[in-house]
Amino acid sequence: MFKTIEWTEDGVRMIDQTRLPTSEVYVTCRTYQEVAEAIRSMVIRGAPAIGVAAAMGVALGIKQSRAVSVEELRADFEKIAEMISKTRPTAVNLFWAVKRMRELFESSLNVAPGFSPAGAALKGGATEAEKIAAVKSRLIEEAQRVLAEDIAINEAMGRHGAALIPESATVLTHCNAGALATGGYGTALGVVRAAIAAGKKIDVLADETRPFLQGARLTAWELAKDQIPVTLITDNMAGHFMKLGEIQAVIVGADRIAANGDVANKIGTYTVAVLARENGIPFYVAAPLSTIDLSLSSGEQIPIEERSADEVTHWGGVQTAPADVPARHPAFDVTPHRYVTAIITERGVARAPYADSLKALFAS
Repeated sequence: MFKTIEWTEDGVRMIDQTRLPTSEVYVTCRTYQEVAEAIRSMVIRGAPAIGVAAAMGVALGIKQSRAVSVEELRADFEKIAEMISKTRPTAVNLFWAVKRMRELFESSLNVAPGFSPAGAALKGGATEAEKIAAVKSRLIEEAQRVLAEDIAINEAMGRHGAALIPESATVLTHCNAGALATGGYGTALGVVRAAIAAGKKIDVLADETRPFLQGARLTAWELAKDQIPVTLITDNMAGHFMKLGEIQAVIVGADRIAANGDVANKIGTYTVAVLARENGIPFYVAAPLSTIDLSLSSGEQIPIEERSADEVTHWGGVQTAPADVPARHPAFDVTPHRYVTAIITERGVARAPYADSLKALFAS
């Protein structure tokens, strides 16, 4: 099984998703700047995977810091956090991970060297060097913990979601919300994997997901690698197969979910949700609690990343549209909560009214 991302002594190692499906290539980011560029250029993508990469990027930057005082280390942390936070605006997991690392950074200054992961109160006067060493050690441990937790969360999410899938079903998914988009196992595809593990007969229809083709390049690749039946379709075929009765459920991931249940996901998701409603097909969203942003009352407040128009007018370096015609590329859209049948998380399944059910999951 491939590893989407891992911590190594040499740096943060990740599969280069821009090279799939033709080449399975791994790159090692040896500086936090390289981690930031990998996130920005979509070498690694998918909200949970971006969160893991962000945590590891922060840890790598702090590990390599030459600070000789706590204040210098804090200044380095802020510089690292700022660069990583500016890579992509929509996936809230990125900001969640940086916030988690910042909180640990501050709390670690009050932890005695040699203690981990819970630590203990400082006894006497630790030197600046001892404090810095303790902070570096704890951030590296925390980044690896974020990865391990993400995999466990996805597996729990899969178990909750599998119960919603019929014994025999064809499931449509849009973009990639699998092991490649997470630390491992997947969110939407984690539900598929768990359903199959439970003995259910599942086939997957994968939208190609223009313009970056995450469905064609990534979802189809990882499902085929796991020998899970998958058929690739173009984005504009989904309604056709729904009308024919060939799809029993839609499952997608998310990059940010507002408090009212509005869901930001890869561009084209909103279209799929409307088609599912029209054809009486359940539309499920699988996402960890870290993707839910209770600070936003609705999806109208979610920032939508606008990527280069070249990704629409070109493919593989080849121009596919007239040079003098402008193009737009919003990378995400927002699906209103009224189209969402249920939101699957590691703590259970939320249903409307989401303002109540999502908040309750955080309290459970």
